[in-house]
Amino acid sequence: MTSTKIIAEIGVNHNGDLALAMKMIEAAKDAGADIVKFQTFIAREVASSGTELADYQKRTQHNNSHLAMLQKLELDQDSHVKLLQFCEQVGVEFLSSPFDFPSIELLSSLGLTTFKVPSGELTNIPYLRKVGQVSSHTLLSTGMATLGEIETALEVLEESGNPRSEIIVLHCTSSYPTEMQDVNLRAMQTIKDAFQVSVGYSDHTRGIEIPIAAVAMGAQVIEKHFTLDRSMEGPDHAASLEPTEFSAMVRAIRSVESAMGSGIKRPSPSELPLKKIARKSVVARRPIGIGEVFSADNLAVKRPGTGIPSSHWDDLMGRQSTREYLEDELIQW
Repeated sequence: MTSTKIIAEIGVNHNGDLALAMKMIEAAKDAGADIVKFQTFIAREVASSGTELADYQKRTQHNNSHLAMLQKLELDQDSHVKLLQFCEQVGVEFLSSPFDFPSIELLSSLGLTTFKVPSGELTNIPYLRKVGQVSSHTLLSTGMATLGEIETALEVLEESGNPRSEIIVLHCTSSYPTEMQDVNLRAMQTIKDAFQVSVGYSDHTRGIEIPIAAVAMGAQVIEKHFTLDRSMEGPDHAASLEPTEFSAMVRAIRSVESAMGSGIKRPSPSELPLKKIARKSVVARRPIGIGEVFSADNLAVKRPGTGIPSSHWDDLMGRQSTREYLEDELIQW
């Protein structure tokens, strides 16, 4: 089984602090993340001055300006270069979601060939065309989307140069945190079947059980928000995992991967010793003499399973014994 790629979504949880971002990269790597993901944007390219905060953002922000919130969370080009270098030093892959044209160009200029399309840009046709032109591998998040919108996004990416075989569609619910009744995890399989694509899951629930279930259902990528401390100020910390929780999720996912197996039903190596004890063989119910005809009166089925298997019971009925048997002795061919 291919190993699931696990993304620690640092996003904007660095709070605009480069030193904190680096500390989070290191902690995410230690917790088992394969990839750390940020968000790249120029606030004034993303939001107009009249944009309101989302309800979940209002709970953590001291003002009502969406634009002001974003401006505090921007990372400039120099910060991106330093984060990329630090990821290489630590040994974890760097990824980011661009939210505007200049940010796509910035990431491309830094050598990125994998791009993550955030849910809010799924219907942004000119944006998708630009991503399709520069991306070799795309993660397409589908929060708030219908199947029709996903279909259009896939078509635009393909027409722009990004093959469908190199696109992984992430099922997602864009609420922070997501309540269990809104997860709709079966939609991930619906997406896979409808568009013949690889799928993954971007999670905003409070715990770790849904990403684990998603892996059991075939997710090739898991994305989960990551923070050092959920009580920190910022819009996404409350819906994030702390390092020990993230580490527990990674361990559970790796266990599920190991447990999925090949799908071929056959005895596992660990079962073979027990098979000799738990299975049953044909034995003498009572002492049997030479020439006596085998029947249900003189044969029984008992453990261990080291003799003639009980599945051959019918083959023995009516045959004559060629030797003497003691009670409970294994019958021989």
